[in-house]
Amino acid sequence: MNTLQQNLQEKNIKALIFDLDGVVTQTARVHAQAWKRMFDAYLQKRGEEEGKHYEPLDIETDYREYIDGIPRYDGVRNFLESRGITLPEGSPEDETGHETVSGLGNLKNMYFQELVRQGGVDVYDDTIAWIKQQKQNGMRTAVISASKNCVDVLHAAGIEQLFEEHVDGLQSSELGLIGKPAPDVFLEAARRLGIAPAQAAVFEDARKGVQAGKAGGFGLVVGIDRTHDEAGLKASGADLVIKEFPKL
Repeated sequence: MNTLQQNLQEKNIKALIFDLDGVVTQTARVHAQAWKRMFDAYLQKRGEEEGKHYEPLDIETDYREYIDGIPRYDGVRNFLESRGITLPEGSPEDETGHETVSGLGNLKNMYFQELVRQGGVDVYDDTIAWIKQQKQNGMRTAVISASKNCVDVLHAAGIEQLFEEHVDGLQSSELGLIGKPAPDVFLEAARRLGIAPAQAAVFEDARKGVQAGKAGGFGLVVGIDRTHDEAGLKASGADLVIKEFPKL
């Protein structure tokens, strides 16, 4: 028996809650590309206006530290703060590119949607095969995402039927859920499944997502290391780190 399966049995896990981007679908890298395109152009323009140089976004460091796995506007705010920039919040209705937290976040979302339309949505085959096997074994399943594009991504990938419940950025906003590293989104998914957190496992590729799983008291928090970040995931509290799901 593989280590993951052994952990699930030992901890009497009855439900599996997956982060979408980077665990189920290969959209984490698409999000990162959209963020970099938006921020690099904005920082260059602002720098030229101010006669200053702002360091562009580094996906390996900045994306992981300030943006990955959290709500969009939080990501805008966090990253700009790292560059010593504070902008007005604005409102979700701000035009794309308007110089507010919301306006820049909306521009990033537009870029993300463009990239998805151009390239489609790729899934991680190891994840999909493993989820199907676990469902056959009676496991309950849910998917979460900080993104407001969750449902569109699930449909584009043709995998919406794999999950009984989903909690995404739209629902989090409506319900007033706090973004990761707070555990709200995972706790809401467990609530919808009718499963206690102690009997649910969380699967996350982002450090803040792992921290959220631990904060929620989940029975097992598994870090999915797609980007050579095993040390960071373990330091964030992952009970187990795997590079891919075990083959059948």
